[in-house]
Order: sequence, then structure tokens, then C-alpha cells
Amino acid sequence: MTVTPSPESQPRAIEGREELAAIRLQLLAATRYKLAIYLPALPADVLSRPAELAELRRIATSGRGAEIRLVLGDPAAALRSGHRLIDLAQRVPSTLQIRMPVEDDASTIRNSRAWLLNDSLGYLFLPDAERLAGRAALSDGPGLAPLLLQFDQLWGRAVPATSLQPLGL
Repeated sequence: MTVTPSPESQPRAIEGREELAAIRLQLLAATRYKLAIYLPALPADVLSRPAELAELRRIATSGRGAEIRLVLGDPAAALRSGHRLIDLAQRVPSTLQIRMPVEDDASTIRNSRAWLLNDSLGYLFLPDAERLAGRAALSDGPGLAPLLLQFDQLWGRAVPATSLQPLGL
């Protein structure tokens, strides 16, 4: 008996700003409690649309196991530009954590890549974050596993982005 994989489990090519935004929203909507994101930079149109922010807020407040981990190459630039994700991170710092890659990781070629990985085996991977082209799947464990391993290694070495913490005055 042969099992035919569902179209959701097959990685597909993604290209262009609108297609990337659509798959990001699908992945966020499919996330239950855990999300892992790596971005060398945080452009104004990434994770800032009202529907994306609503999904991120839902995930961050989804319960005890909620965890959004973001490794961001240049958090200071996102703060200076007033990115809406930073505001959300300051409101829910216990569940939306932002770290910066260490210098060794920041200088490697892999940091031009971008990932968005969720806990329902979905992912978006851009081999070059500036090209706006990559691959995505809504449910592909074998495709997700190596990306999650690389992310976990980066996260483990990354340092907290203390410049983004609210001042609590």
C-alpha cells in the first residue's frame, strides 16, 4: 500500500512579496503554541500587517506553553524604525523573546537566510532573505527538522536583545 503525501506536506516554491506574506499568515494561523523565527533584518512589511500581528498576539497569549523565539540580526534598526512587532514583544516579553546572533554567527553566510518555523511542522525558508524567494510547506516534518536544529543552535548561542526591553518607569 502506497501512501500519497498531501499537497500540504510537499515543499513548494514561494516567490514575491505577496506570496511570502500569504504563506507567513497561513503558517502563523496554523501555529498552536510555539514559533521560531530567524531574520537578518526586520523589514517594515514583514510581520507587521494587522492579521499577522493578531496571529502573533494569539500565539503569545495561547497558554502556558506559548513561546515565540525570534533571532534578529539588527534589533536596533527595528526599534529605530518603530516596527510594530517590537511593541508587541515589549508587551509580552515572557512569551515573545528576541535575541541577537553572536558575532561569530553574525559574520557567517547563513545569516543572510531567514526562517519561520511553527509547531505544526510548517515552515518558510528563504536561502537569501533579500531575494524574496524560497520554499515553504504547511506540514513537512522531514523538511522542518534540519531548519529547527539550525535555529536551536543559533538560539542557544544568541544573546538577549536588551536594547528592546521596556524601561518600566
